[in-house]
Amino acid sequence: MKILGIGNAIVDVICKVKDDFLNKNNLTKSTMKLIFDEKEFKSLLSSLKIEKTVSGGSVANSIVGLSQLGNEVGFIGKVSDDDLGSKYEEGLKKENVKYFYSKKKENLPTGTCLILVTPDSERTMCTFLGTAGKINQNDVNSEAIKKSEIILLEGYLWDEGDPKKAFEKAIENANRVAMSLSDQFCVDRHKPHFLNLVKTKLDITFANEQEIMSLINAKSFDEVISFSKSLGKIIVLTRGEKGAVAINKDEVVECGIKKGLKIVDLTGAGDLFAAGFLHGHVNNMSMKECLDKGTEMSSKVIQQIGARL
Repeated sequence: MKILGIGNAIVDVICKVKDDFLNKNNLTKSTMKLIFDEKEFKSLLSSLKIEKTVSGGSVANSIVGLSQLGNEVGFIGKVSDDDLGSKYEEGLKKENVKYFYSKKKENLPTGTCLILVTPDSERTMCTFLGTAGKINQNDVNSEAIKKSEIILLEGYLWDEGDPKKAFEKAIENANRVAMSLSDQFCVDRHKPHFLNLVKTKLDITFANEQEIMSLINAKSFDEVISFSKSLGKIIVLTRGEKGAVAINKDEVVECGIKKGLKIVDLTGAGDLFAAGFLHGHVNNMSMKECLDKGTEMSSKVIQQIGARL
């Protein structure tokens, strides 16, 4: 396989809300909040009108994007043998993604992410990880990893205990490793671990400007460029209105954003950007072409509802 993703297997439940819903429920716009109590999650969901249900999870979205671009890809993620777990598996198979996981009845249900889209198209997420967050090294198929050119991991998945062991097993068996830092809260929570991964374990790192600046406590973007150059690995950064930058040793390549888009939902922009970039990378395109492809994919996804094309 070209690329094998390992990530949180989460079913996305998309709902439109007004800003006061966020205020009333103490949610910070454009961030991801983890909810640990199943009852709390269900009560939040009960007051909402569901627009759309899609198999999601950050890396899974990237892997589906790569499949749609014609690459041979696979995914590992933990679900339970329940209704949402079956829907999840069907969703991947429909997209020609090989699913290297055999589901069984778990103590916790399949993970769910509530995506609340406000009138300004921003999305605020509430995630109940369910069994997705309980992934362990036995769930990781080392043969599938060895047979893949690159594995793609997500910061959302990293946690002390079993997920960390699953991560370590995956990295140990991989030919090359790419990872997305996922979210600023993730970075702040796991800063020393993530910094160590970026410096010593990852061949390609995806992050947005806030995440990378937080990771290295940078005061300016110039510091980020210097840090990235010193690593001698590929660092790919999205900067919102300012476009995107890829750095590999002394090579620094930039790409602007596409103008005149009718943006309806920013969900999946980073996931599809990573898909486009990796598609270019595994098909021997230049860094500029990789960035262009990433920008093209993310531009498409933000003009529709949901994180998949």
